[in-house]
Amino acid sequence: MKILKKTAKVLLIIIGVIAIALLICYINHRVRLAKEAKAMTVMGTPVTVGGHTMNVYSEGDGDITLVFMSGGGTCSPVLDFKSLYSLLNDKYRIAVVEKFGYGFSDVVDRERDIDTILEDTRAALSAAGLEAPYVLCPHSMSGLEALRWAQKYPDEVAAIVGLDMAVPGYYEEMKINIPLMRLASFAAQIGVTRLIPGIAESDAIQYGTLSEEEKELYRAVFYRRTATVTMINETAAVKENAKTVEAAGVPGLPMLLFISDGSGGTGFDKETWRSIPKEYLSQADGSSYIELDCPHYIHDHEYEKIAEEMTEFISGLEEQQ
Repeated sequence: MKILKKTAKVLLIIIGVIAIALLICYINHRVRLAKEAKAMTVMGTPVTVGGHTMNVYSEGDGDITLVFMSGGGTCSPVLDFKSLYSLLNDKYRIAVVEKFGYGFSDVVDRERDIDTILEDTRAALSAAGLEAPYVLCPHSMSGLEALRWAQKYPDEVAAIVGLDMAVPGYYEEMKINIPLMRLASFAAQIGVTRLIPGIAESDAIQYGTLSEEEKELYRAVFYRRTATVTMINETAAVKENAKTVEAAGVPGLPMLLFISDGSGGTGFDKETWRSIPKEYLSQADGSSYIELDCPHYIHDHEYEKIAEEMTEFISGLEEQQ
């Protein structure tokens, strides 16, 4: 009996210590958020979609509009793509759509089926005064949205430039751990993530061309947009979204896919990662791919080469018109 009492006492002490530690983390997190809020200058134009705010960033004055679409969980799309689009803004109109739950857009707890995501993006671009047709530039998971866009509204999509974008085949065997994502979300809300060294140092910060001020802004956004409920809902729906895109077939439009070596968090080995989009493109006439020896966030590593190849590809489209 005494042993049980001692054990219970020890457990209570441990629980108490953990509770106090979490409370300290939370208080520190709230204080830091308040300080960081002073530097949270919105990059873009807030527009209203379905009663909530989405952020659309644009620059450049070209006749062709490039729409950059972020991968799942990318906390700050506007800053993540900057190293690449800053090399293209003298030739094209640049647009970066931050979906709900990302960047400077609202976090909303709503369905994230592929058609809802697409309609949100289209409505945001329209509200920002950006008109189709577009050249879609999706990274990772947004590849599904880009393909769906071309399937449903072919007149709005001139071409797709895939930045290591997802195609349906990736999700057939991919294991998705939603409970782990919810745990990460809880850790982010409490402020535990601030205790993990280097966690906010994205590829854009480490390898891109962001200024010191932009890096600080990226970090500030990170602590507000990590594993949001919107991102979790999107991930939970991705396998069904992939099936929807797969069932509608391969769209018949020009596509140029840049393919990474699969490192940087994809969960695939190099050979498998590269074989899946190649198989997909084998069903599309007039499309091509370029392999890059760099991690998944290719636009933060090989932005100069990608900008050069994109310009050549788009020039080819203009010549065909």
